[in-house]
Amino acid sequence: MAEQDLARLLRGMEPVLHAAAYGFALWPGGAMPFAPFATVAEEEGLTVVAPLEALARAGLVSEGWARISLTIHSDLAAVGLTAAFSAALAADGISCNVVAGFHHDHLFVQWERRFDAMAALERLSHA
Repeated sequence: MAEQDLARLLRGMEPVLHAAAYGFALWPGGAMPFAPFATVAEEEGLTVVAPLEALARAGLVSEGWARISLTIHSDLAAVGLTAAFSAALAADGISCNVVAGFHHDHLFVQWERRFDAMAALERLSHA
């Protein structure tokens, strides 16, 4: 069942760092030769989030981003989780882009700051 209580969300978020680097790119159109992790349709075009290697094979350039998934099943109506982890990361000077799925939140942080981000999230979950 989805969790809404902020204290339980923070204690149970159990962040998982994925091994592959991801990227964000604007899709030029046509059939995609890979399955994206996420897409965002904006007026300016379709943003795709996918493993960096897949984007490169398709001729798209992106900076490397680390994907950290919070394994707790957070309710989409839960209040304060995004604010809490955003504040913890910001306190360490780490930028964060969030994709909320039905079951989990997925945080994208700069590749070179991934271990710092994991440490900040672990501190937050044990505070």
